[in-house]
Amino acid sequence: MNYKMQILVCGGTGCLSSESEQIVKNLKHEIKKNNLTEDVRVILAGCFGFCEKGPIVKILPDNTFYTQVKPADAAEIIERHIIRGHKVERLLFVEPETQEVISDSKHMNFYKKQQRIALRNCGFIDPSDIEEYIARDGYAALAKAVTEMTRDEVVAEVKNSGLRGRGGGGFSTGLKWEFAKKSVSDEKYVICNADEGDPGAFMDRSILEGDPHSIVEAMAICGYAIGAAEGRVYIRAEYPLAITRLQKAIDDARAYGLLGKNIFGTDFNFDILLSFGAGAFVCGEETALIHSMEGERGEPTTKPPFPAESGYWGKPTNVNNVETLANIPVILLKGSQWFKTIGTEKSSGTKVFALAGKINNVGLIEVPMGTTLREVIYEIGGGIKDDRQFKAVQTGGPSGGCLTEKDLDTPIDFDNLITKGSMMGSGGMIVMDETDCMPAVAKFYLEFTQEESCGKCTPCRIGTRRLLELLEMITDGKAEMRHLDELRRLSRVICDTALCGLGQTAPNPVLSTLDAFWDEYVAHVKDHKCPAGRCEKLIRYNINDKCIGCTACARKCPVNCITGERKQKHEIDQEKCIKCGACYSACKFNAIDKM
Repeated sequence: MNYKMQILVCGGTGCLSSESEQIVKNLKHEIKKNNLTEDVRVILAGCFGFCEKGPIVKILPDNTFYTQVKPADAAEIIERHIIRGHKVERLLFVEPETQEVISDSKHMNFYKKQQRIALRNCGFIDPSDIEEYIARDGYAALAKAVTEMTRDEVVAEVKNSGLRGRGGGGFSTGLKWEFAKKSVSDEKYVICNADEGDPGAFMDRSILEGDPHSIVEAMAICGYAIGAAEGRVYIRAEYPLAITRLQKAIDDARAYGLLGKNIFGTDFNFDILLSFGAGAFVCGEETALIHSMEGERGEPTTKPPFPAESGYWGKPTNVNNVETLANIPVILLKGSQWFKTIGTEKSSGTKVFALAGKINNVGLIEVPMGTTLREVIYEIGGGIKDDRQFKAVQTGGPSGGCLTEKDLDTPIDFDNLITKGSMMGSGGMIVMDETDCMPAVAKFYLEFTQEESCGKCTPCRIGTRRLLELLEMITDGKAEMRHLDELRRLSRVICDTALCGLGQTAPNPVLSTLDAFWDEYVAHVKDHKCPAGRCEKLIRYNINDKCIGCTACARKCPVNCITGERKQKHEIDQEKCIKCGACYSACKFNAIDKM
């Protein structure tokens, strides 16, 4: 049916939690009530990326972009915009710096410098409708591969594109495929690593929720290229929406003859099954992932042999993450040379980042490799919240490092970030401001990696625990200067001796913050003071001469450590104070200093 207008509603996990499904129901109700069912269609799409302003509603064909929509707004959108042709001004986006009201997303700073390849269909199609995917060149790349190209030609095209693994390692995808293809075996496997576990990361989940067929198609292309007949998606069970949409995509692809026997009338057979993980971060490492799929404990093994030689059930196996695979259909359709025109010489294409933390525009973005951190943080990200000062950005999740003001003009690619002491990782990017304590940030990431260590090798099992103990001593004000030397020395030993990538990169947040914020570590150790005022055991609350004796602080104190008569200056018993900050929040006269 040809509709005059379409209404796209963000259906990513974040917007669903803000009642976007109810928005869809209300819109459909209003459309039916006004006899518009033959003219207007409502689609629950994937993630639009601009999570800070969700739920988002987009009207086509005029491309009107409504932000922070509530279910109660549905009637006004239909009556005012659809029926009368007037935009609902209060729902339009206002650019923070210029206060300009913008109705079309292509004019927003958030989208201007983005280039969507992996996210090309997210927010544009109904992810549950295979025909919408097909209408946007879906499965054309698979058809081209199996009917027009040899296996060697497919591998060569991927190799020539310069696509590097987007899961963190940055290894050549085409070279990985070539190794698996050359391995001789009666069976081979294609595995999609969807075990995304970095704090603050939601890139792969959003692709699976918004464009699951792109992964199905890419896995089939890989299966054809390396000579595999079976694919597996290893996905964490905490992603119920992604699982539901991906399973439907697989079922529909089978029903359309795009999976199964004799695909496109050829002798190529390929099918996909799902395997579920329990949320172990270490299972993002490919050998640990494979052991988990086999029903074993999710622990890494030394390489070689690599999975391309001996992987799932001892057979040659190719493992790529979701974002890597999402690029494959486009590369085959538009060509490797086209892909290489995007990005940098050694890092072709784009990269998807989950932009989070103290940033105005939290969301999912995709930018060409070589885009600078300054462009991402201040143009796309809209700068730091509450006009605070930028302090650092953690790239690469718990495996990465903190970059500072001096690094803002660094072009983002695999090699540049490693040179700066960080890494690309899977794409988490957490921005911090002046109120963040860097030793505490390092401790936060060590708590995560230490908890997620599988415990197989001593450097990671014992080393990360000792690193965490040292960081706890520092943030508690109990460390000495010699402990800082031990912290650095132990970090380097772990980097050099741990078995897998989790352990080898676990000290990165420690080393990078030690280098960039040495004075802050020294202040914790020598002065027993947290410059950012975040480490509870180093905070001291004092009542100054502005106190008028209103007793508000004393009434809020949960341990009764504040004494003083009404209308007289109060005092805090530092021995009893638990540093909760209740008094500081309660005081309306700036009479309490946080030191």
